[in-house]
Amino acid sequence: MPAPATTYSDDLELLRSSAVAAGIIASSFFRRDVKSWHKENASPVSEADILVDRYLASALLHARPDYGWLSEETVDHPSRLDCERVFVVDPIDGTRGFLRGEDSWTVSLAVVENGVPVAGVVYAPVRDEMYDAARGEGARLNGQPIRRNRRAGSAPLIPAPGAVHQEMQAAGLQYTRGPAYPSLAYRLVQVATGKLDAAVARRGSQDWDIAAAALILEESGIGFADVCVGFPQFNKRDVRHGALAALSDMSLKPLVHAALIKVYGCPALDAGGDELSTPLHTDLTDG
Repeated sequence: MPAPATTYSDDLELLRSSAVAAGIIASSFFRRDVKSWHKENASPVSEADILVDRYLASALLHARPDYGWLSEETVDHPSRLDCERVFVVDPIDGTRGFLRGEDSWTVSLAVVENGVPVAGVVYAPVRDEMYDAARGEGARLNGQPIRRNRRAGSAPLIPAPGAVHQEMQAAGLQYTRGPAYPSLAYRLVQVATGKLDAAVARRGSQDWDIAAAALILEESGIGFADVCVGFPQFNKRDVRHGALAALSDMSLKPLVHAALIKVYGCPALDAGGDELSTPLHTDLTDG
């Protein structure tokens, strides 16, 4: 297969413009009477999620017809596995918060090349915050390089599910429990800004939840890992991941990773390296 003619920067500009348009569509439903229902996994979905997904599929695949497609709100098709580059899309990350009228929901878009994110956008329309990165070019917030801002000497700020919180406390980790933003992508990128010192996620997050944020964290110099296997790989047959941790201070890693593994365990893998279906601990869900 010939290499794509577009650069990572080209792809990022396409993601940025598409995210803005998607944000306008989603915002037209925000804090209004929106039709919503629950999927088989009990996560919520709304008419806004579906309309934004349809727009993004049309806009992105028209611009890059040879790219694959993986979205939370589109039935998966195995043809994506044969594509060198794939769009990985969450039309509205943090649907629960969106439906509650909270303002930190995001549009999360990434391009993945051979399993690695190479362009990514996490856009919070109501907060007017555009986080983006292209591989090798750094990460930006509203066009400016992301700089961590934390008060020296303050206790680490870490949002955590109840069971993980208990394990970290029992291990003697001194920290303040931070806000758990409904959008996992938004929560993760706040480790890059310094609003959080670490962010974690239960086992079972999927590619569209984390692909864009993973690149933004990497380009910001923030340690991000699936605690079972290391840096996540994307566009595999099974798009689920183990428990996740983003850490600005790697001295936190032993206790945070140990707490996540104790609470959630690591998934059993089949002979092809894909996760077998096993029960998940569900004290923190991301919509």
